[in-house]
Amino acid sequence: MKPTLAVWKFSSCDGCQLTLLDCEDELLELAETVTIAHFLEATRSRQPGPYDISLVEGSVTTAGEVERIRQIRRDSRLLVTIGACATAGGVQALRNARDHAAFKAAVYPSPQFIDALDTSTPIADHVPVDFELRGCPIDKRQLLETITALLKGRKPVLPDYSQCVECKLAGTVCVMVAHATPCMGPVTQGGCGNLCPRVGRGCYGCFGPKENANTEMLAAEFAALGADRRTIRDLFGNVTAGAPAFAAERARHDG
Repeated sequence: MKPTLAVWKFSSCDGCQLTLLDCEDELLELAETVTIAHFLEATRSRQPGPYDISLVEGSVTTAGEVERIRQIRRDSRLLVTIGACATAGGVQALRNARDHAAFKAAVYPSPQFIDALDTSTPIADHVPVDFELRGCPIDKRQLLETITALLKGRKPVLPDYSQCVECKLAGTVCVMVAHATPCMGPVTQGGCGNLCPRVGRGCYGCFGPKENANTEMLAAEFAALGADRRTIRDLFGNVTAGAPAFAAERARHDG
């Protein structure tokens, strides 16, 4: 029997699931290797667990999602979180440091009908996770490498360096040095192929903080470039604002 693959959605925009669909030809080859048992973005066919690999997109933002991820964990031999929402809480984690009730009252005409937690948290805050794929959205090549590696019982080979290394490897001019543009590259995990710096924009930190990220020093460099406290706060408050290293630096410049 072929291994079973399941893809699950929590609070998110579906972009990481679409990355899997964008694999196109590679997805057809993958479908010959595994049984896609659950993937509502692609098919209405659903098979019960257990599953060999579960890919989980999205953050946990409701009490129902807490229970659902626990059940998925029980049903899955390997659980892989995909994307900024699943690994860092996503852009919705910006509410973690604010009054959630005030947000609901400002956005919804009938906030009493909104059943949501006060925080948006990554999957790993609730269940053990076997592997994380970062990005907003994830990188197609990394996704295919991860699935292939796990099916073969080996560790996926993924970048373990900062975004700056990708820029250097590609010969991209440093936007901070050349144009005094604030860039999150020095503290951000590589993996996107330096999408933003290669077109003259600073990195947004979509892949989250690299290991031992020196966020305080980078914030000081932003200040030296002329960025005020609010700008620095917002630079650390993007789609991976819920990652502990970025959340702590954002809090230091809040208010």
